Amino acid sequence: MKKATITVLILTLLMAYPVQGIKPQKWELLRIEQFLKGKFNGISVTYEGDLFLSPREDILQGPGEEFYLSMLRTNSGVIFLGTGHSGRIYRIGQDGKSEIYYQMPEMDVNALVWDGAGTLYAATSPNGKIYKITAEKEGAAFFDPDERYIWDLEYLGNGAMLAAVGETGGIYSINNLGEGNLILKAKENHILCLERAANGDLYAGSGGRGRLYRFTRNRTPTILYESPFEEIRSLAFDGQGNIYAAAGGKVALPSSLRTSTPSSSVDAEVSITVTPQGSAPAELPGTKEKQPSALFKVSAEGVAKRLWSSNEDIIYSLFWDERTQRMIFGTGNRGRIFAVDQNEKASLLVQKESEQVYALRAYEGRVYTLSNNPPALSVMFPDQRYKGEYLSQIFDARLLSSWGRIEWVSELPTGTTLQVLTRSGNSNQPSQSWSNWSPPYQNGRGEQILNPAARYLQFKILFETDSGRTSPRLNKISLFYLQTNVEPAISSFETLPVNVVFIEPPVQDDKIWGLDVEANAQAKSGSQANAVVMAKKTERKGYQTVVWKARDENGDGLLYSLSIRKRSDKEWRVLQERGTKEIFSFETMTLPDGEYEMKLTAVDSPSNPEGKELKTEKVSRVFVIDNSLPLLRSFQAKRSGSHLSLQFVAADSYSRIQEVQYLVRPGEWRVIFPEDGICDSKQESFDVGITLPSNFDNMVTVKVVDEHGNIGVRRAVY
Repeated sequence: MKKATITVLILTLLMAYPVQGIKPQKWELLRIEQFLKGKFNGISVTYEGDLFLSPREDILQGPGEEFYLSMLRTNSGVIFLGTGHSGRIYRIGQDGKSEIYYQMPEMDVNALVWDGAGTLYAATSPNGKIYKITAEKEGAAFFDPDERYIWDLEYLGNGAMLAAVGETGGIYSINNLGEGNLILKAKENHILCLERAANGDLYAGSGGRGRLYRFTRNRTPTILYESPFEEIRSLAFDGQGNIYAAAGGKVALPSSLRTSTPSSSVDAEVSITVTPQGSAPAELPGTKEKQPSALFKVSAEGVAKRLWSSNEDIIYSLFWDERTQRMIFGTGNRGRIFAVDQNEKASLLVQKESEQVYALRAYEGRVYTLSNNPPALSVMFPDQRYKGEYLSQIFDARLLSSWGRIEWVSELPTGTTLQVLTRSGNSNQPSQSWSNWSPPYQNGRGEQILNPAARYLQFKILFETDSGRTSPRLNKISLFYLQTNVEPAISSFETLPVNVVFIEPPVQDDKIWGLDVEANAQAKSGSQANAVVMAKKTERKGYQTVVWKARDENGDGLLYSLSIRKRSDKEWRVLQERGTKEIFSFETMTLPDGEYEMKLTAVDSPSNPEGKELKTEKVSRVFVIDNSLPLLRSFQAKRSGSHLSLQFVAADSYSRIQEVQYLVRPGEWRVIFPEDGICDSKQESFDVGITLPSNFDNMVTVKVVDEHGNIGVRRAVY
């Protein structure tokens, strides 16, 4: 029985792969996002993608603690350092020696402020308190708000200050006697940071929902901006009154609101109290989990603009550098310090050995940096380093490849040098199996890469200057490689059900009728790759369709040949040579019935010189060609009154009997079952009793259909 035509489907089997072929390919780095995948040691990269020597840094000798959480520097050059998990405050003198200044009962020292006259105030957690420390090992609890965390302090003068707290989320105003008043009960469960503007207005960032609060002189709080992130953990101002907010953590708003455009300012009454949302922010730096982060520039009216964002680097601290007119911010977990200039272009200044740049403090033109994992304390100067190194990401050529030339574009002022080195290997991380670093390449116009053929390659660039005022600059670097040709791969090779074919749709592009397009050109053409071909599936008696999927790791164009043989034969008979599509149909009427197998050969000759092409073969599963009609043997039709008895055997040489019907006019075709109740073999026996209608014809017709759609018919008069 002929099946109904099936509706239109997408026939992806007819799509061609994009073609590259065995030809030299290029790996090129010229944009900042490409260079940022590498590692920087004393090297900066501009927004335009230029590499140069970074600012000079000195490492300060710090105490052996698990975490550094807070820092301040007095006018006399003394540094106080608050630590994590040990609850200690260290004093680091001008001689660089550190000593324990005060031991806290709590674990973490989150914030430090100095009154300028010898008194140090420290905020702690958990069981957050503020301590007043008047001298070495002399101090006491100054304010206890009965909060778990005190995250930040803002010193107002004369012993008065503000404190940002969690887990109930609020801000306390504290007088010089240590008496506190809650001036904000936030909707969020944490207030993480405080910053005071030049006009005296106070700004605060919250956690649980990343909101920016503003307090005017009369202490009326408003929500100036609601970010699409979980927390705002650091704030800073530029000289024009804009506020910069470091936002990060999980996205907290619906997708419809996740844009760089600001939300409207929303008033928040001091008296509002709601149940805290979310969990507490990380008590310590050091999380390995990647979190999204962004830097927002917010105007006094609450108009926000996203200046920088990342799915890998989260901002911990930021400050406005008045000398360079840039916003500087430190991130984790790759230990990077970025800068955004007045044109709102972001550049990378420094990459640290530590994973998190946790705090930045500017004093007298220098930037003090507090880092963690491992903990480190350093100072960054305005002048630049004398040496630096950039280490690229590991380049994967995907296949064993031979290396061509490496070339770069650079600027080399007098007294500066730039050298490039390469190494190669066959593991995705450098190991002892990799080659040694090559001798330095020095000619930017191009030199032959000296490393052996391999799958992976890495380069490093050495920068050097004899002056702290000039630096070599690298603008672009490129290298060429040639993949080793590999044979194509056939992932599948299947025969469709017998008689199933696809009707080829009309050609979409204009095509000259009768133009003979050479097969190589068809294989290399990319036009098929861009079209999703719509084809109609139907049935045609006496046809067999085969489909396959093949690809080439080199991206070569492929040609396909098909051969067929009877299972009992040794020789293959060619059906198709140099075809370009991954489907083939042929007429089976020209072949004798029997069991067959097909062989598919894929060759990458369109993309390779003669003698260099490679091929692969795959043999199909055995399938049956059967165009012979099933037979009805030992056929008997006996009538007794209105009863008709039929006995016969339905048989086929190669195919299963699929269906048997009979017809006695003026009735309709009726299905009958064999003696064993199911048609499931090449031979079936039938013994059927039929009740004849009153006006029956005296002829019965029996029709047998095999699974290949062949029909055998027998008629008998009774």
